Amino acid sequence: MDQTDLRPLGGPQPQTTASMRDRARAVRAEARSGAYAGQTAGTAPGIVQGNVAIMPSAYAHDFLNFCRRNPKPCPVIGMTDTGDPLLPELGQDIDIRTDVPKYKVFRDGELVEERTDISDLWTKDLVGFILGCSFSFEEALAAADVPVRHVDLGIECPMYKTGLQTVPAGPFHGPMVVSMRPMPPKDAIRAIQVTSRFPNVHGAPVHFGDPAAIGIPDVAQVDYGGPVPIYDGEVPVFWGCGVTPQSVVEQAKPPLFITHKPNHLLVTDLLNAELAVL
Repeated sequence: MDQTDLRPLGGPQPQTTASMRDRARAVRAEARSGAYAGQTAGTAPGIVQGNVAIMPSAYAHDFLNFCRRNPKPCPVIGMTDTGDPLLPELGQDIDIRTDVPKYKVFRDGELVEERTDISDLWTKDLVGFILGCSFSFEEALAAADVPVRHVDLGIECPMYKTGLQTVPAGPFHGPMVVSMRPMPPKDAIRAIQVTSRFPNVHGAPVHFGDPAAIGIPDVAQVDYGGPVPIYDGEVPVFWGCGVTPQSVVEQAKPPLFITHKPNHLLVTDLLNAELAVL
């Protein structure tokens, strides 16, 4: 598969489980080789993608507790053993050091670089976490005929730091990050129903309506991703976002913290349908 083949697929995608997983493995292979460093939205339809958080083992217990206390923005779907970069529970030959298209590296809470491979930074003391991503419930929204504006426009999802404080655990604390999708009220109601079935990928929204009520002064000014237009008669709907660790790491200040660049996620072998609850 060449790099152009990794552009988001458009139109109906009737596929078998095998073909969906083949596509996911092709995306990872291109990321691992360095041939693809783009955003992963739409690159592997039907497949779960995950937010990444990697840190020294001394911080892992507190971070896991932080995620348990804040399941809306930080639902854990996978975790490495200490020093082991592989994630067999999430798929075949997944290497957390190489299979994300672009990483962000923080030292003492400060962003110091972005890179496409962290193999030389990996040590036997590191632990990696994978958190559920809203890309999974966006597929369910599309299936329910609820349009998703940033997908339709082909731009990155808008994300914001809020005034909503996370529940602390050890050194981890700080504001929740949310993603936003504008829609008419009738679609917002349907979106709440649909996404409630996906607690492992953020579940139902944390807020809809007035952004100022959750500490967002201007939705045109995003903290991550790109802005999207909100049309007359629409309301902004906000979900907890897996970029939240990138906000709280500024407070925790671990000596090393590695995550994904927003919208450049780890593509797993899990099916979105496998995360739905009845």
